[in-house]
Amino acid sequence: MPTRKLKEFLDSHGVKYVSITHSRAYTSQEVAASAHIRGKEFAKTVMVKLDGKMAMAVLPATRRVDLEALKQAAGAQHAELATEQEFQNMFPECETGAMPPFGNLYGMEVYVDTSLAEDEEIAFNAGSHIEVIRMAYKDFERLVQPKVANIAQV
Repeated sequence: MPTRKLKEFLDSHGVKYVSITHSRAYTSQEVAASAHIRGKEFAKTVMVKLDGKMAMAVLPATRRVDLEALKQAAGAQHAELATEQEFQNMFPECETGAMPPFGNLYGMEVYVDTSLAEDEEIAFNAGSHIEVIRMAYKDFERLVQPKVANIAQV
C-alpha cells in the first residue's frame, strides 16, 4: 500500500497509477528487477543537500547523481549527498530509503534527470521496500513540478 499521504494526494488529483507489490528489496537495482522494471526506467530518489537545504534528486536506478551538474542546475554554491540520519525522520510514513519522489509533499525541491522526463511513464518506490508505483510521467510532472536537468552520470 502506498503511503497514505501519497495515495490521498494522487487520488485527490484523479491520477491513474498502478501499485506493484514485489519481494523485499533495498537497492534501486534490486527493486527494479523484483518489480520487473528495467533499471533505466525505475526512478530512484537520492536525498541531497543544496547549500544546506534538503532536496530530492530523481534519476534512473542505473545511474549516479552528478553533484556538480546538480549544483549548477540548482544555482547552488554547494551540493552533497545527505546521510540517512539527516533525512530519516522527514518521511514518517516511509521506510528509510524508500521515499517516493514527491518532495512537494514534504516542502522540498525536486530535480529530475532529463532521461526520466523523456519517458512516457515513471516508476518509483511507494514508501516501502515492497511496493512500487507506476504512473504517467506527465501526471508526475504536473503534480510535482520538478526542475528537469542532466543530473545523472553512469
